[in-house]
Amino acid sequence: MATSLPCSWEETTHSWGGSVVSWTSALDRRTRSPTTKLHVPFRGIFGAQPLPPVSLTAAPSTSATDAFIEANKDRFLNELLDLLRIPSVSADPKYKSDVARCAEAVAARLREAGAEKVEVCPTKGHPIVYGEKVVDPKKPTVLVYGHYDVQPPDPLDLWHSPPFEPVIKDGLIYARGSADDKGQFYMHVKAFEAMMRSNALPCNVKFMIEGEEEVGSDNLGLFVKANKERLKADVVLISDTAMLANDVPSINTGLRGLSYLEVEVTGPNRDLHSGVYGGAVANPINTLCAMIASLHDADGRVNIPGFYNAVVELSAAERKALAEAPFNEQEWMKDLGVNDVKGEKGYTTDERCTIRPTLDVNGIWGGYIGEGAKTVLPSKAFAKISMRLVPDQKSDTITKLFADHFKKIAPPYVKVEVRPHHGGEAAVTPIDSPAYQAASLAMEETFGKKPIPTRGGGSIPIVALFETELGLKTVLFGFGLDSDNIHSPNEKYGVFNYFKGISTIPRFFQHYAELA
Repeated sequence: MATSLPCSWEETTHSWGGSVVSWTSALDRRTRSPTTKLHVPFRGIFGAQPLPPVSLTAAPSTSATDAFIEANKDRFLNELLDLLRIPSVSADPKYKSDVARCAEAVAARLREAGAEKVEVCPTKGHPIVYGEKVVDPKKPTVLVYGHYDVQPPDPLDLWHSPPFEPVIKDGLIYARGSADDKGQFYMHVKAFEAMMRSNALPCNVKFMIEGEEEVGSDNLGLFVKANKERLKADVVLISDTAMLANDVPSINTGLRGLSYLEVEVTGPNRDLHSGVYGGAVANPINTLCAMIASLHDADGRVNIPGFYNAVVELSAAERKALAEAPFNEQEWMKDLGVNDVKGEKGYTTDERCTIRPTLDVNGIWGGYIGEGAKTVLPSKAFAKISMRLVPDQKSDTITKLFADHFKKIAPPYVKVEVRPHHGGEAAVTPIDSPAYQAASLAMEETFGKKPIPTRGGGSIPIVALFETELGLKTVLFGFGLDSDNIHSPNEKYGVFNYFKGISTIPRFFQHYAELA
């Protein structure tokens, strides 16, 4: 189905030498072949879906809210670009002042949009931005969660343009944080503004935008526990996930949990000359690699005693339902540049990426890694490891199982230390809830087709905390794509997706006010 893109472009040249596209009010000259395909994992892992054709004129407004959005598209986009220029990297202390500056910018935009009681709340780490608008205490309340912090941009040499100098090319916004999560949470701020300016906010809304999601949300948990009355609501709405494709809308109904840790293996008490000591003293890097290799068996299962004890197998009917979504595995592999898939025996690629627990090494280092050569037998070796968990697996339990096992398999000539970093529980959203139904109706209206419920492979640890501490279920109302390169160089977010979200969110509020 043809879908109008509420924007237009003209080609320009950026200082870094690339041909880019800038925002204008002129004719949209972007076109895409109907055979162009997106290869997205089922969070999906479904692919081979064409991008909706772009019409040359915007769709006519259907309400005062739509009219306000239509009239303010340029400003809405430029404000997002300004936000993307702030390098709010939460993991690196050298960006601390930038993270604080971004929090203040978010607070300012909330105030301008019409939110009240806006506050930049300090924590032991990076601040949390809060704001609200209560139109009637008797009406339902939606708690909007998002995060303004972003991943480190490394490796910089793989970016086609500077990560904090946003560039729009072929209808895509290239910048760190464009999809994860500035572009997505800011849709809510602009949708809220549109509802306020058109006097069409049908229920109460509260905003909680944090600055530590990318480093585990440690202080957000403390904030939630200390502010239960202020955060009292009926449902949580989060846009930090992906759809199947731009013409295959979907709503994520589940996320995996997470256990993230670092291991250190120590051999000799200092770095040694590999010619003098090599062959007689165990190399910690070799030892660590062997230990890591033993963490999976020949069938691709995690080889840690007790790891699967709490895993509940999906029924045949549930697996069949998940398999009904479109997926082209060959196109998916081509997009990733791999010749074959590999994973747990007995499960499909999409199942491996969403409903099964996993263990992956995220980084490994030790010894000399500088320029040239240094014949060293290192004293230490390190690795960062993450485990994605499914419902009923507890992060703390899995972390302990890993630590106990890793120390047990260590040979006597090395010492092992396991340092837990952060984690969170898996979460599932019921599709028969009023909030899910409101989201489904809203998407059906703006996309012209009913969204497909999917399960996600990623983790948002705070989702489980919302349920345990606030008693709230979450609707994962994402408008990104799995091809958006989040956490990778050349992160991008479609302008189509940005405005589609801004247009869909007010419809969610309208339906939720009626159904709740």
